[in-house]
Amino acid sequence: RKWSQSTIETAFLIKPEFIFQLIEECLAIVKEQPIICRVKAPVKIFGDIHGQYNDLMRFFDLWRGPNESSAGGDIESFDYVFLGDYVDYGCYGLEVICLLMALKVKYPTQVHLLRGNHEDRCINNALGFSEECAERLSEDVSKPDSVFETANRFFNWLPLAAVINDKAVCLHGGIGSSVNSLNDIAKLQRPLEVVHEVTTLSQQILMDVLWSDPTESDEELGVSQNLTRDPKGAGGIYTFGPDRVEHFLKLSNLQLIIRGHECVMDGFERFARGQLLTVFSATDYGGKHKNAGAVLFIDKNLQVLPKLIYPVDFSTANYWTSADGRAVSPVKERAAELSHACEFAYL
Repeated sequence: RKWSQSTIETAFLIKPEFIFQLIEECLAIVKEQPIICRVKAPVKIFGDIHGQYNDLMRFFDLWRGPNESSAGGDIESFDYVFLGDYVDYGCYGLEVICLLMALKVKYPTQVHLLRGNHEDRCINNALGFSEECAERLSEDVSKPDSVFETANRFFNWLPLAAVINDKAVCLHGGIGSSVNSLNDIAKLQRPLEVVHEVTTLSQQILMDVLWSDPTESDEELGVSQNLTRDPKGAGGIYTFGPDRVEHFLKLSNLQLIIRGHECVMDGFERFARGQLLTVFSATDYGGKHKNAGAVLFIDKNLQVLPKLIYPVDFSTANYWTSADGRAVSPVKERAAELSHACEFAYL
């Protein structure tokens, strides 16, 4: 099937009452599961989707999806981990989040939805999701009983990490300045609202998990303020070097960090001598960057295999423009050493 970024369908076909029911059922499952999920390989790991439902469907069509169909499903063979950032920028955030919640309800122990930095009312109120709910559901997003507000209360309960075979940890952003081991994440108590002017350690841990990035190269060590994402330096957003990665992995008895959060031009990228992988699944991010999208497969032998898709067109008609004119998040340019040897025996 050929999926393309076709003209947006304004009305969302699922009625709000059914969306509320879906959120309620999914929330009940997530509340009973820990803040750090435990996952067994084989597993597929998806990076940021940002409302690009067509890209999600392309991945499912090319390499099977989480269903029981003998023709195109593989849920009996694979678990699925999604690293967050389901909404904003792309115009089909409602399709993305409703599909993923439905899959979570149907396969509660095999589909794992982690939280990204856009699963935060402060962010998605400005960068597309509120506009999408207002226009496509014809709702007043300021009302507490709106789909927008209800979805954001659900987002506050999403888990923050997933551990695969006690070897690799998946999270959205990184470890920043404060996350020294998995125990730091495990201590957090949900529901969690993101505080953008950090004053406590728990607030900083959440910011680090959702917002932090690796430094530009393996030669840049330590922790620095991330002035690209936080020019005023008031939001507690940091970059972390390969020494921080090694320290975290040693204290957590792990071998690999898998994270999303950054658009990397080839869909995936290595850092810290292969001890950290970034994966980004939305192609042509924001209609501007022509980047590939990737999904990581970890097979039963614990090898990591990227699968790539490429933009089908470069139309900007399928992206929300926020009221305050903020651009998409920073894009990381292609690394000098391209990691296209697509099979890695990491674990």
